Amino acid sequence: MKSKKLFKDLKAAVKFLQKRYKQVPEVGIVLGSGLGDFTNDIVIEKEVSYKDIPNFPVSTVKGHSGKLIFGKLGGKTVVVMAGRFHYYEGYDSNDVVFPIRVMKLLGVETLFLSNAAGGVNPEYRVGDIMIIRDHISLYVPNPLVGPNIEEFGPRFPDMSEPYKRTLIQRAKEIASANQFELKTGVYFGVTGPTFETRAEYEMIHRLGGDVVGMSTVQEVIIAHHMGLQVFAMSVVTDMGLREDGIITTHDEVLEAAKAASPKLATIFRELVACI
Repeated sequence: MKSKKLFKDLKAAVKFLQKRYKQVPEVGIVLGSGLGDFTNDIVIEKEVSYKDIPNFPVSTVKGHSGKLIFGKLGGKTVVVMAGRFHYYEGYDSNDVVFPIRVMKLLGVETLFLSNAAGGVNPEYRVGDIMIIRDHISLYVPNPLVGPNIEEFGPRFPDMSEPYKRTLIQRAKEIASANQFELKTGVYFGVTGPTFETRAEYEMIHRLGGDVVGMSTVQEVIIAHHMGLQVFAMSVVTDMGLREDGIITTHDEVLEAAKAASPKLATIFRELVACI
């Protein structure tokens, strides 16, 4: 029954969007907190507010504008989420990943994800951009819990390569050609909305995390389940283990993400062009 309702809800959203934009997007892009300026690089052909799309959640977080953008980037047709949904907003897992499933049904074959994340690796600095080569998720509910929808993917999807290695290598080449450095590391997913305690930052580092964030993991699981190629990057917007008395604020996160946005845009634009 739950699967039938999900199919019905997805079909209604996809039908609504296909009536408003006739072309088939090849690439889907999800923009994280403070990265909305990336849309300046897109030749925008259509914008649709989340609140107008049947069954679509609505973003409630500052720094997430809340609209789907259709257009051209790097010579490819793209659909961009300017604002994502988070588990900590009160949405369940199916709500968080609903747009990813919609993108797949619209025709998307490759998904690009970005996020703002806290630096855990002591060699990282605010403003660094990290390619996600893998993730750890011990706290975020898996969106595949419950009846499996065989039309979307297998009951037990293999997650040994959730982030496409060929895209990672190409992104490194693009960064080198543009003369800026990219980190490559492990994203540690948590639910939020609190920033981590000092002990939690230390634990995450010891477990192998290079950055920590409150998004992305559920989206990657569903994308991989549905057969999408995935590439993701984190912008390091704050450092977890700070001096005593110095706190992390969301406004600070947004400011750091905005400053790093041009480099992220370069990677995404040139990577999309070569797919």
